[in-house]
Amino acid sequence: MSTYWPWWAGAIGLALVTVVYTLTTDRSLGVSSAWDRVVHWRAERDVELSEAQFADDEALAAALAAATAEHFRTREAPAAQPVPREPSPDTASSPAAAPPRPLPVVASAALLVSIFAGGWIAALTSGRFRIRFDMGPDFRTLVTDQPVLMIALLFAGGVLVGFGTRLAGGCSSGHGLSGCGRLRPVSLVATAVFFGTAVAVSFLLWKVI
Repeated sequence: MSTYWPWWAGAIGLALVTVVYTLTTDRSLGVSSAWDRVVHWRAERDVELSEAQFADDEALAAALAAATAEHFRTREAPAAQPVPREPSPDTASSPAAAPPRPLPVVASAALLVSIFAGGWIAALTSGRFRIRFDMGPDFRTLVTDQPVLMIALLFAGGVLVGFGTRLAGGCSSGHGLSGCGRLRPVSLVATAVFFGTAVAVSFLLWKVI
């Protein structure tokens, strides 16, 4: 039976996953955002289809002109004529890049499936795979040993975690791995808050209760 990886090996693995994901997709790694897109896959699919229709700038300009003509009830939609603009000195050498579009929903689903499959394979190879319906003996000792109350607490905790990730604009992977790696101020503050809260709650559970 193998043992757990040392902390430094886990840190290197997480760093490699984050760096490779960012280099290959040009986006930040985030599990909560991927889960949100998979849950709302119908709406995300409609957005992808509409974006694919207007991938060409000329097609988008023509569609906007037709919609404008229909809105003002004109007989014929005016043809979209590009307006020539002289590039400014600042943008002539380095044009502003458009913000990257979200990854396809299939890619987000593949990320979630890969996380589940990786944990399952690791549990099998280490001999620790076991189906459980609670948080273990420590949770029963410190919090409750009643199954119904335990399920209710776990459900409430999951709802609060989901609400917190949406309120903070990301989870521990999006802020802690990708955001802090890119030195984003909001990610640094968010990571300090939820890790500090976790340390305080752990201290209360093990030292006070």
